[in-house]
Amino acid sequence: MCLDCWIDLPVTNFHFNRDNKVAQLFWGRSVIENATSWFSYKKGSNYQQLIHYIKYKGLKELGTETGRKFATSLSVSDFIKGVDMVVPVPLHPKKKKKRGFNQSEYIARGMAEVLKIPLSVDNLHRIAFTSTQTNKNRFERWKNVEGIFGVHHPEEFTGNHLLLVDDVVTTGSTLEACAGHILTIPGTKVSIATLAFADY
Repeated sequence: MCLDCWIDLPVTNFHFNRDNKVAQLFWGRSVIENATSWFSYKKGSNYQQLIHYIKYKGLKELGTETGRKFATSLSVSDFIKGVDMVVPVPLHPKKKKKRGFNQSEYIARGMAEVLKIPLSVDNLHRIAFTSTQTNKNRFERWKNVEGIFGVHHPEEFTGNHLLLVDDVVTTGSTLEACAGHILTIPGTKVSIATLAFADY
C-alpha cells in the first residue's frame, strides 16, 4: 500500500457516531455496546482488493499493519473505552488449515498491539464447518452460522468487555452469532470492529 492509497482510503468515521450504519445492523438482533468499520467499499472497488489480498493472497503483514492503522484511528475516540480484550472472529480449523491463517487474527493482533489491550485468539472457536457466506442473502447467512460458535474457557471472558474483530461486515450474521454466544457468559459485553463495511 502506497502512502496515497492510505490517504485516499474511504474512511467512515463511524466510531464517532454510535448510531452508525454498522451499529444499525444489530438493532433488535443483539445487544452490542458499540460497532464500527474503518472504511467502506462497493464491489469492484480498489479497496475490495485490499481485503482480498489480506484474506486470499496470504499477506498477513498487511493485515497486521492495517489493524495497527485502524486502531490508531479508534484511539482518538471513546470507542474503545472500557474494552478489556480483543477477540478475532475464528475460522473453522479445516478452513484455517486450507488458507494457512486466520486473517481476522492478524488484523486483531495489530489492533491489540496499538491499543495495548490483551488479545484472546483461541478461546472463541467454531464448532461447525460452514459454507462461504458469499452470495447468500440475509436469511441464508443467518441460518448458515446459527449455533456454530463455542467458548473453551468461559471464565476467561466472564465480566469482560470484548472487542470482536473481523475483516468485513455485510449483513452482520457471523458477528451476531459470535456475540450471541459470548453474551450468554455472565457479565460480558461486546463491541464490534471490522476493517470494512460492504456498503452495497
